[in-house]
Amino acid sequence: MAKREIPEINAGSMADIAFLLLIFFLVTTTMEVDSGISKKLAEKTTSIPEITIKERNIFEVSLNHKNELFVDGKIMEIEDLKEAAIKFIDNGGGTGNPIDDESEGKRRDYCMGEKNPESSDHPNRAVIMVESDRATEYGTYVKVQNELLSAYKVLRNRFAQEKYGVSFTELEQAFKDSRRKDDGLRKKIETIKRSYPQILTDVNPTNIQ
Repeated sequence: MAKREIPEINAGSMADIAFLLLIFFLVTTTMEVDSGISKKLAEKTTSIPEITIKERNIFEVSLNHKNELFVDGKIMEIEDLKEAAIKFIDNGGGTGNPIDDESEGKRRDYCMGEKNPESSDHPNRAVIMVESDRATEYGTYVKVQNELLSAYKVLRNRFAQEKYGVSFTELEQAFKDSRRKDDGLRKKIETIKRSYPQILTDVNPTNIQ
């Protein structure tokens, strides 16, 4: 009796189907993207003499392992952080760095704060220091950073509106549209940045109780 031959299976079509399925899943599958902070690097500054930072010029922000927010040792809701930062930065209780006042030869008086002698002397002396616990959730850290950056944005926009009749955001966009060639806009932007410099620093994560 003749041996019956087993028909071969054509696997070519199966490979094509697998390839099409792979493409389908790549196109239709949604992937999680880590959130980040839209934050520019610190602006370039001229050489400033070393100074001792007074305690009243430091705004201490910390997050513990329970994602609780503390400002200068007191617990605070994240929603209240922006206003607290604005109040600190714009307090104007003293004088600013001499290098920032040389152009006018006198103390700048644009601060609209309470002039509290126990709070920051001047926007260019006000330092915001952020410390987080190693167990702090990244999302909470991002929210805190966004609130602090928003505080600087509010102050810069207000100052630009009063001095030039447009917001700082509009000035930056106009300068960008000019391909960064408009020296007049450049000087205005630099003036606002000198008036309200973004002095925001992060401390290495620790274990905060």
